[in-house]
Amino acid sequence: MSKTLFEKIIAREIPAALIYEDEHVAAFRDINPQAPIHVLIVPRKPIPRVAQAGPEDQAVLGQLLLKAAAVAEKLGLKDSGYRLVINNGPDAGEAVPHLHCHILGGRKLQWPPG
Repeated sequence: MSKTLFEKIIAREIPAALIYEDEHVAAFRDINPQAPIHVLIVPRKPIPRVAQAGPEDQAVLGQLLLKAAAVAEKLGLKDSGYRLVINNGPDAGEAVPHLHCHILGGRKLQWPPG
């Protein structure tokens, strides 16, 4: 089975603007930003999407959200605010079948998003 784009980025097979990484997640700038700050945070464990996560992934899912908050703070978004987005499936805008969370900020974001 071939690696996803995100697995290749984590393995340093494809270059990316890494912002943060540890043993659980990697965070890097989105190549098609939808806000002044648009970062993806990706678990190292390849879970295709949140709907395919199981009870054994509870710790990974928790790390994803906790680290997303830490990365947002590192990016200076703690006080102004930011949006976390997890797409699930093609109709939701999922382009890479590897669970990831978008961190969006740096401007006032509208609701509904689209």
